[in-house]
Amino acid sequence: MKTIKLLLPVVALLLITSCVSVRVVSDYDKEANFTSYKTFAFYKTGIDLVEISDLDKKRILRAIEKEMLAKGFVKSDNPDLLVNIQTKANKRININNNAYFGYGWGFRPWFWGGGNQFNSVSTSTEGVLYIDLIDTKQKELIWQGRGAGSLNVNRSMEKKDARVQEFVAEIMKEYPPKKDTK
Repeated sequence: MKTIKLLLPVVALLLITSCVSVRVVSDYDKEANFTSYKTFAFYKTGIDLVEISDLDKKRILRAIEKEMLAKGFVKSDNPDLLVNIQTKANKRININNNAYFGYGWGFRPWFWGGGNQFNSVSTSTEGVLYIDLIDTKQKELIWQGRGAGSLNVNRSMEKKDARVQEFVAEIMKEYPPKKDTK
């Protein structure tokens, strides 16, 4: 019974942290008139500099295009906005030293029961995706969304597509920004 009481908070914590899938922040130019932007195109020069596979670039760009079209934008050769992306990957190594020293066992609980010690090492990769929207007339960044979350590089193609779509959708929820009413 004591074990169940001890494990319950740990399981609850794992469930809560697993629900936080993509952490998103955004920033924008307060002077920009976001209602005036109707068309977009991808900033090929900037996107070509991103150091990820071409297949992952295509996944990201398809997801962004889907979100922009859903927001009413039209893809154009003479756009109001240029869309650029940037990516980062941070590898994390987690080392846990788990030591347990307990009381005796069996019918003589007052004797020393020995102990157990083990180490566990795990690695994880956190990916960060930046989506930049650039005003083509002013040639200035007007909005930037950033999403960060864990990546599993051994996923199937369908899972990669779904994860990229999730990242982009969560970031693009922040656009257009809700202006402060203060």
